[in-house]
Amino acid sequence: MKVLEGLKYSKEHEWVKVLEGNKVSVGITDFAQDELGDIVFVNLPAVGQEIKVGETLASLESVKSASDVYSPVSGKVVEVNEKLKNSPEIINDDPYGEGWIAVIELSDVSVLDTLMSAEEYKQFIGE
Repeated sequence: MKVLEGLKYSKEHEWVKVLEGNKVSVGITDFAQDELGDIVFVNLPAVGQEIKVGETLASLESVKSASDVYSPVSGKVVEVNEKLKNSPEIINDDPYGEGWIAVIELSDVSVLDTLMSAEEYKQFIGE
């Protein structure tokens, strides 16, 4: 399983990458995409949607099951990855890159301190 340094991780297997200002991109980890199997559909959030920590950010359907992606941060969705509508398998192929799900403008940057580092996440998933 690939775990990238420099990202923050949640116990629900989402990653957070800090962008410019108070914006972050969010996606699911390599571990999560591997557990789900081949992703065949992504239900993205709406741009402008306000989201709180723990609320459903997106829904993923795979050949195995359906699963919610929970927001690891609170704020406003300012961008979504439109490519996933026609090519949801991008999440399987590149979960930390092209497979990002949404960009969120944080309402409180201190929430980042509650997330795990790469090292902590590796221990969490038992690597």
